[in-house]
Amino acid sequence: MLKSHYYEGLIEAGCDEAGRGCLAGSVYAAAVIFPPDYENADLNDSKQLTDHRRHQLREVIEHDAIAWAVGIVTAEEIDRINILNASILAMHRALDRLQVRPEAVIIDGNRFKRYGELPYTTIVKGDAKYLSIAAASILAKTYRDDYMDRLAEEYPQYDWQRNKGYPTRAHRAAIAEYGITPYHRRSYNLLGNRELTFDFD
Repeated sequence: MLKSHYYEGLIEAGCDEAGRGCLAGSVYAAAVIFPPDYENADLNDSKQLTDHRRHQLREVIEHDAIAWAVGIVTAEEIDRINILNASILAMHRALDRLQVRPEAVIIDGNRFKRYGELPYTTIVKGDAKYLSIAAASILAKTYRDDYMDRLAEEYPQYDWQRNKGYPTRAHRAAIAEYGITPYHRRSYNLLGNRELTFDFD
């Protein structure tokens, strides 16, 4: 069973992101605040769950949470500030949108920038240890996947419905054949070989 909280007696938001390693699309982050001593044996790191199960649990999370929100940073912004800064910014944007103000923040991973004056703790593999981070990972993943499915209708040749923008062989082959879209991250190694030149114009 995942833990309900890290900070004793504080309103705590868990944060996680999805889409850092993708070649295309925005990076998404979520923030979730659960009631004190919340329990849910079904919640786990989103990567350990099927797509169907993640979407089922999204409804449970949105029903049970005291507050939840999603933050988004676009591919254009990622190219401008880099993916680490973009991931942290997406988490800050999610925290900004919470209807209940947290008193502390716990974050999956090992990098974060202070959010206001709130105490915070980064937790490696936090999405497999704390319920609010696991819930945030599920929200970030499902909302981003839904977004990539919508983009796939606009650009079917990139196989985004299956790869969600990650650097699969099919995705890179499509970039080589068709070029890039407005949603591709130009600062990334899109073709998988830095020696290959690519005309972005």
